[in-house]
Amino acid sequence: MDIEVTETAPGRALKVALRGRLDTAGVDRVETRFMAAVVAQSRNAIVDLGAVELLTSMGIRMVISAARAMSARHTKLVLFGAQPLVQEVLETAAIDSLVAVVPSEAEALALVVA
Repeated sequence: MDIEVTETAPGRALKVALRGRLDTAGVDRVETRFMAAVVAQSRNAIVDLGAVELLTSMGIRMVISAARAMSARHTKLVLFGAQPLVQEVLETAAIDSLVAVVPSEAEALALVVA
């Protein structure tokens, strides 16, 4: 599991790209950096799931924790680009009731900089 954080809308949003498997081992490797990137900075964030191969309950927990913490800080988290298997897990877990899930980076960015 790997994480890359870049600024996508200067001063307004971060882009976090996750790569690999968001299972127990993957979450253990990236959770601290993920939470520091998306929650601690108190900025809107879009999360690229395009290179995530597997999403398990631990990955879902990480996303939900981040979404709740960001909501408390009045910032937004938007997920985008999930592969079909990961998208199916997101839909089954009803993640979209807590955080926006959209197909493209452009749609994600539009939601956080509006």
